Amino acid sequence: PDCPPDAQPKTQQVSGKGYWTVSPDGAVYSFGGASYYGGMNGSRLNGSILGMAPTVSGKGYWMVGSDGGIFSFGDAQFFGSTGSYRLNKPIVGMAPTPSGNGYWLVATDGGIFTFGDAQFYGSTGSYKLNQPIVGMSTTPTGRGYWLVATDGGIFAFGDAEFYGSTGSYNLNKPIVGMSARPQGNGYWLIASDGGIFTFGASQFFGSLGSCAGREARMIQTSPSGNGYLIVTGDGRVTSFGDAKHFGYQSRDITSMAAIK
Repeated sequence: PDCPPDAQPKTQQVSGKGYWTVSPDGAVYSFGGASYYGGMNGSRLNGSILGMAPTVSGKGYWMVGSDGGIFSFGDAQFFGSTGSYRLNKPIVGMAPTPSGNGYWLVATDGGIFTFGDAQFYGSTGSYKLNQPIVGMSTTPTGRGYWLVATDGGIFAFGDAEFYGSTGSYNLNKPIVGMSARPQGNGYWLIASDGGIFTFGASQFFGSLGSCAGREARMIQTSPSGNGYLIVTGDGRVTSFGDAKHFGYQSRDITSMAAIK
């Protein structure tokens, strides 16, 4: 397959201090300046781990399971979970507030669950969606968020602006995630084949679109917004733009969290 090198040649100063990746059983792998604070591997989980998020300090992280169970490590505080709720649809993602004193969970029907200082700005829980929600990103202020569906449909709430979507595109593969620019003025969507779609001020730095056999799981924006990391299901991490590559673990990986 015509795959790009994991660490792309850099023509500018690199951005990023380190990151963690996590597998469905909650095993955590740390790279660069990201320290290991614990994992859930070896524990009995009600739902597979499918998301994680860093604390503001970079000295801890949260993990979320498909049942909305929240697991906090390092200086990450527990503000609640949907682990005891009877959910209409499984949880697919989480996002922390800018203060680190709360977080949002999102389900495949676009239902939003708020904890700590996270505020509710709307959801698609009552909408008739064409395709299920697969991820979310928040605005820099924490007063809004975007939801993305597998067809690339974008739903903006609060102070999140709509910059476009792939809802009307004829996609080769479904969208599996999104990542917003740190400045809040654009976002990237990523398809399962590693194809990248840019909206607003986000720029295209490369993709895995021609790399056969590797299933993209998520995209992580660099701290500057001038690059991104793509994580594939085999654990590979590929850097584009100014995003710094720190390594990877060859495991079934579902999510990543990066030090900002």
